[in-house]
Amino acid sequence: VQLQASGGGLVQAGGSLRLSCAASGHTFSTYTMGWFRQAPGKEREFVAAIRRTGGTTSYAESVKGRFTISRDNAKNTVGLQMNSLKPEDAAVYYCAAAGTNLIVSSMWSSNRYPYWGQGTQVTVSS
Repeated sequence: VQLQASGGGLVQAGGSLRLSCAASGHTFSTYTMGWFRQAPGKEREFVAAIRRTGGTTSYAESVKGRFTISRDNAKNTVGLQMNSLKPEDAAVYYCAAAGTNLIVSSMWSSNRYPYWGQGTQVTVSS
């Protein structure tokens, strides 16, 4: 599967952005989809994930209540609505796909996702 992330940009603190990830292939609905981010000098970290049907989601504590992950299996897309952005949210955001319905505790681990998009830059000014 190929993934293409978009929607990054520059936003003021407190503002919002919506990231989108388009996936190729006919089996998108079988994948667990995740968003990760990596800031300069830091390790890649989990942001949010959503299981096949969208009924189960998981979020990093740092984004709970501010970010919302969603998916549209008919359009092969997964979105990340980011509200109340903070300077510490600035990073390159990556979407990722796992070809299995991951349990929640596995969603947080980047090595469970074999497919990755190219990343989209999010910059938050204070």
